[in-house]
Amino acid sequence: MTEPLRFEGITLPGHQSPMNLVVPEHRAVLVLGPEASGVDALPGYALALDRPATGRALVFGEDIARLPRRSALAFRRRVGYLPAGDGLLHNLSLQDNVALPLRYGSDLSEREITGRVRIMLTLLRIADVAERRPADATEEQRRRAALARALAFDPALVILADPFDGLTHRAAAELLELARGGETGAGSRRTVFMTGQSVPQLLEPRIEVRYRLAKGELQRMS
Repeated sequence: MTEPLRFEGITLPGHQSPMNLVVPEHRAVLVLGPEASGVDALPGYALALDRPATGRALVFGEDIARLPRRSALAFRRRVGYLPAGDGLLHNLSLQDNVALPLRYGSDLSEREITGRVRIMLTLLRIADVAERRPADATEEQRRRAALARALAFDPALVILADPFDGLTHRAAAELLELARGGETGAGSRRTVFMTGQSVPQLLEPRIEVRYRLAKGELQRMS
């Protein structure tokens, strides 16, 4: 079985020892590390937005970094990505930010896109602020919009960078459940990979696998 995400011999910035990490299907996996520890580089390595000094990342068995640009762009649509902060375009409304990947990465009609976006905004509970631009929205609203955009294609794998920073514990718990996408007999419907500096204790029971980067090595947390 091909894992949704695998890091092989990856060297993080500021470290010399390569690391290996497997993200199993239907699990939420978290890697914690202090600021400037290098763990924040893992999402970019996974999607080939950056290249590690050594090693490679495989998404569904594919090394995206080796794909032609057009193929890499198409392959990334199989993955939901929430960058640190939110990554929203500030000249667009929240709803247009959510619609953007659907407009440029799908064959859906504008009517179908509008319907899909409406569903996502309602699910993330930001339909009432859909026409606001990011500068006029709260941090939580921006994060919800960014997650809606990440889930627009209903991906099997979701990668979240510092997803809970600045959120209340209640909002963080709600967003994690939305990222998980419900439950199946095997675990969460989606595979979720997260990096960050800390995680609210409330969320720990819903994150099946947790690691901490210490002295350049990944340590499994109980």
